[in-house]
Amino acid sequence: MAHTHVNCLLHVVFSTKGRAPLIAASWRTALHAMLSNIAKNRGFPTVLVGGVSDHVHLLMSLPADQPISGCLRILKSTSSKWVNDEYVKDRSFAWQDGYGAFAISPSHKEATVAYIEGQEEHHRVRTFQEEYREFLRRQGITWDERYVWG
Repeated sequence: MAHTHVNCLLHVVFSTKGRAPLIAASWRTALHAMLSNIAKNRGFPTVLVGGVSDHVHLLMSLPADQPISGCLRILKSTSSKWVNDEYVKDRSFAWQDGYGAFAISPSHKEATVAYIEGQEEHHRVRTFQEEYREFLRRQGITWDERYVWG
């Protein structure tokens, strides 16, 4: 086949270092826009970026020529530098080392968008750790509590 055709939607989740509530409501929307712009400019556009004070969710398209790890390294390093330059003058903002990336079928795209849009309400009753464990369970991924939270 002469052409490559890829439709790989990923629901990506990553937290602030230590899951500290570092993402202030006053600049959260700007951070989400910045993450979306970084992704678009680097060739892996987002459908939506959302989240709360201690983590973000992205629904993004993974291109055929870039690995997930490379895309996330770019997103996290560029955005953490931006946050520290613009909002956290003591330069204490950082993302956790790891991330979760889960394949989403096109038929689940709208439900995933609704889920990301509902993060504020969702996290009034459920912690990030509870949410993430549920993602892992649904995906059939085993984990060790000693290491999953980095």
